[in-house]
Amino acid sequence: MKYTQWPKRDPIKNYFQLPNEIFLLSLSPGALAVYSCLLCCENRSTYQCWPSYKTIGRAVRMSANTVRKYVCELEERQLISTESTTVTTRDGMKRNGNLLYTIRPIQLALDQFYEQQLAQIDVAAERQRVAKALALHSNSAHSA
Repeated sequence: MKYTQWPKRDPIKNYFQLPNEIFLLSLSPGALAVYSCLLCCENRSTYQCWPSYKTIGRAVRMSANTVRKYVCELEERQLISTESTTVTTRDGMKRNGNLLYTIRPIQLALDQFYEQQLAQIDVAAERQRVAKALALHSNSAHSA
């Protein structure tokens, strides 16, 4: 059997796509790792998956609490949404299940990110305007 260094890649079976725009959002490395893990797990037709914090943590080498922190960051950035699920045990008891993650369109996150950046620019411009007005006011008070 001949060994090939570069095996034929089947993009449907063994790979998932990470949108290029994800790198424009200034995500923390941990959030990027968790997002990548969720994309890898997602059902490509429903855009949903339900790995546990522990499962994600094993994949990206983080504790469950750290994964939870990054899931919150991804939700705040509108990259994902989560829903609680319940599981019925054999003895009929209802228990909390894993979160159901829905991967949201990247454009929603980009729009929110750009709106935040514009708001920050507006705040900075207002601060500069007030500082300039205060400087002019203090200069005129000193010269009087």
